[in-house]
Amino acid sequence: MRTDIRSYWLDTMLKIALPVLENLANDTLKECLPNTNPKCHKNALLEAFGRTACGISPWLELENLKGEERKLQENCRMLFHQALANATNPKANDYMIFGGGEEERQPLVDAAFLCSALVRAPKSLVHSMEDKTKDQLIRCLMISRKIEPLNNNWVLFSAMVETGLYLLGGDYDKERIQNHVSRMLSWYKGDGLYGDGEAFCFDYYNSFVIQPMLLDIMNCFKDMEYEMQPVVWQRSQRYAAILERMISPEGTYPIVGRSVCYRFGAFQTLSQMALCHRLPEELIPAQVRSAMTAVIKRIMEGPCIFDENGWLKTGVCGYQPDLGERYINTGSLYLCTVVFLVLGLQPEEEFWTDEDEPWTSQKLYSGENMSADKAIKI
Repeated sequence: MRTDIRSYWLDTMLKIALPVLENLANDTLKECLPNTNPKCHKNALLEAFGRTACGISPWLELENLKGEERKLQENCRMLFHQALANATNPKANDYMIFGGGEEERQPLVDAAFLCSALVRAPKSLVHSMEDKTKDQLIRCLMISRKIEPLNNNWVLFSAMVETGLYLLGGDYDKERIQNHVSRMLSWYKGDGLYGDGEAFCFDYYNSFVIQPMLLDIMNCFKDMEYEMQPVVWQRSQRYAAILERMISPEGTYPIVGRSVCYRFGAFQTLSQMALCHRLPEELIPAQVRSAMTAVIKRIMEGPCIFDENGWLKTGVCGYQPDLGERYINTGSLYLCTVVFLVLGLQPEEEFWTDEDEPWTSQKLYSGENMSADKAIKI
């Protein structure tokens, strides 16, 4: 069993996530989270929490862990619930902005990421939530749902907030969910890729948001667009195959498009397909693990990834502040945690136990003969 590899993934995830969870659980996140972009720092708390929760939730949901990993998991579950209680309590120092004036659009985004965490861990996060916290969260989400989404990937944020309200037993609008999902599906461009609205953008938003949230929402409502579900899975499988092929033999990948400072969060769809046992037929689990491990190590070994207090800094492979768009702040960077979805697989599964395997680019650049890549039909 490659326990060393799983331990590396787990240690890396916790190194990133614990400063957020521990400070928020102690009601000190507002005080300690670095203010790297004063123009949007007011939203940084919810960004850091929602995105961190979204990434670690499958691991929090995992049952029957043993030994040290179980202790770490139980501690993180406790931290999450205390953090959520503070985030939604108007009397807490770390009470978060879930909406407000006409210019307050950003809270819809990260309320959605927080709801995505609930979808991915209903037992450990929703069913174990105290009634008081649940009531507080419902009130907060009802504020976020008033925000009109932009006509692009944001429609899924609105749909995800409604899904979160559904899971919590709140007042939700299923028709709104269906309309937003249908709109997103109408923007499909072919070969496993959706447009970000009508336009196609060459970036990683198919993995940051679009494909994972589509699957989470549609799997939460099995009757919704039922005839489309196999097609949506097929598209995500194809996109996962493309992502795997984008990992170079050295563990690098193209730094293209906006929001590249979310780092290896660009591989969320590949991780999600492995978690759901839906990898493309041509990919074996150990191959995907080896490829993603190479990416994580390459980025984590970059200079100055963290500041002196353990907070992520803007950049991809190091501190590269000019890569950050106007909306990027310290909290934004924690979307990188979504690469760790596959930690929701049991340690005994083949993804973790099988010996390392070369990934596609390694095979090709070592001279191995392979079948040609093929697109899928519209």
